[in-house]
Amino acid sequence: MTAPDMVPALRLLGLRKRFGRLGVLEGIDVDIGAGRVTAIVGPNAAGKSTLIKCVLGLVRPDQGAILVLGQPIGTDPAYRLAIGYMPQGAPFPENLTGQEILTLLRELRGGVAELDDELIHRFNLGPELGKPIRTLSGGTRQKLNAVVAFLFRPSLVILDEPTAGLDPLASAILKEKIQEAAERGVTVILTSHIMSEIEELASDVIFLVEGRVHFQGTMAHLRHTTGEHRLERAVARLMRARVA
Repeated sequence: MTAPDMVPALRLLGLRKRFGRLGVLEGIDVDIGAGRVTAIVGPNAAGKSTLIKCVLGLVRPDQGAILVLGQPIGTDPAYRLAIGYMPQGAPFPENLTGQEILTLLRELRGGVAELDDELIHRFNLGPELGKPIRTLSGGTRQKLNAVVAFLFRPSLVILDEPTAGLDPLASAILKEKIQEAAERGVTVILTSHIMSEIEELASDVIFLVEGRVHFQGTMAHLRHTTGEHRLERAVARLMRARVA
C-alpha cells in the first residue's frame, strides 16, 4: 500500500474496457507503490492482460485514467521510456541476432549512454548474442527478454510470467535481479501462475476476478484476512467467498 504523502508509481482510476458486449475491466481503482513488487493474480479471463496492455498503451481504455509516476498518460508515448516490459515470450525478429536486437533498441531510444546489461553477464549470454534468434532455445530467448526489460534502467518494470522456460539457475538469477531492483526503488509488477514464485518475490497482491479488484494489500494482510498461510489457499478462499 502507498503512504498518503507519496505519489504512487502507478495509479488506475475508474478503468473500464469492453470488447463488444464483453466487459473486461469494470472500474479498476488501484494504487501501486514505488519500490514494491506487486503481483496481479486471478483466474483466466480476469482482466490481467488487458490491464497491463492499457498501462503500456497497447489498449485504450473506454473510461478512467492511468497515471505513471504521477503523470497522466495520453497520446504522448514518452511515458513508456520509464517502463521496462517482459512479455510472455517476446516476438523478436527471427533473422536478427541478439546483439543486433540490443543495438536496434538502443538506437530507437536515441543512443542511451548508461545501460543496465549486467544480466548478460549473469546469464553468461554473451556467446549466444551473435546467433540469429531463430537458432536460440526458448530459454535463451527468455533470458534475452529479461535483459531487454531491465536494459534502460526503468522506474517501472512489468513482468509477465518471467521465469517461464528458464532453468533453475537462470530463474534464481532473475529473481535476484527483481529483488535488487525493488530495493533500489524500482516498482515491479508481476504476473505468474506459479504461486510459490509470487510468495517468494511479491510484497503486495492485487486479486482480480471478472475485471474487478476483490483484494488489494500486502501479502501479510492477505494471509490475515483469509486465515491461510499459503498464497494458493488464500486465493482459493477469496474465490470461494466470492461465489458463496
